[in-house]
Amino acid sequence: MAFTNYNDFQYFVPNNFPKPVYSFQNNPIDSNKIELGRNLFYDPILSLDNTVSCASCHSPFNAFSHTDHKLSHGIYDSIGTRNAPALYNLAWQKKFMWDGAINHLDVQALAPIHNSSEMASSIIEVKGKIQNDKYYRQLFYQSFGDSNITGQNILKALSQFQLTLVSANSKYDKVLDGKAIFSLQEKKGYKLFLASCNRCHLQPLFSTYDFASNGLEIDTLLKDVGRMEISQNRRDSMLFKIPSLRNLSFSYPYMHDGRFSSLRGVLDHYSIMIKNDRLGINDSMTRPFKSDEKTDLIAFLLTLNDTSFVFNPKHQFPRDLINKKKL
Repeated sequence: MAFTNYNDFQYFVPNNFPKPVYSFQNNPIDSNKIELGRNLFYDPILSLDNTVSCASCHSPFNAFSHTDHKLSHGIYDSIGTRNAPALYNLAWQKKFMWDGAINHLDVQALAPIHNSSEMASSIIEVKGKIQNDKYYRQLFYQSFGDSNITGQNILKALSQFQLTLVSANSKYDKVLDGKAIFSLQEKKGYKLFLASCNRCHLQPLFSTYDFASNGLEIDTLLKDVGRMEISQNRRDSMLFKIPSLRNLSFSYPYMHDGRFSSLRGVLDHYSIMIKNDRLGINDSMTRPFKSDEKTDLIAFLLTLNDTSFVFNPKHQFPRDLINKKKL
């Protein structure tokens, strides 16, 4: 199927989801651009030394996050300051990065490309390398009708691929669609979720994508103050973007610095913060979770796993990329 305009993106929009907030006017969906963006996403050509790709930190098998370390890694084995967030349902988000430093998906890739601890390159350098690549000149011509590479079109193509990363086929979604039913334990967990978690992790996206404090104390080594680093407003100290709760089995460790390796650890943290009146993020969380309640809540959260998304071959490494040097 060839996608040529915003209306074609409805192909990706689940029935129970709200209208996307991404503006398609300047970047209409197109199947050729999607495939180009997919190639770019997996190609380390975006980094200074051609060793790090977007997928290096955002693996499809981890819901486009990573699980082998707490903090993201970049070129020369450099270590970043934050855990790489999962990438899906991006058309419903207005701000990106843990601190909301980027306000549009079409420019988001500039941050890792230019970051000295990630790709340590520049869009000018990337454009030059891609311009000299026959394989990409062909793909850009097919996508934009012009083999002359521009930074803007590189970024738009990356956006196109990421916009197709829609996760909405979990057991929870099937229950809503009348194609599955919750177990008794999952029902109990769902009831707890609605009472204690839904304010910040609003269904069906399971996030408002706003910024909030989760009660974590600052890491004295990383000294990451969150949203305040961008706004320079003290009231934003330790506020971080609220992540979606979908695909949690694939996207651990949790929190902006990956300090929790398990869901029970996260719930233990919230229970301690509530008990000590130190949470301050959600007045609907009025008491610590009991042990059996944590088990029930986790049972519900696991219904948000979407294996058809995580293992979708259309999202994985494009095999044509292996042979591009032969062209």
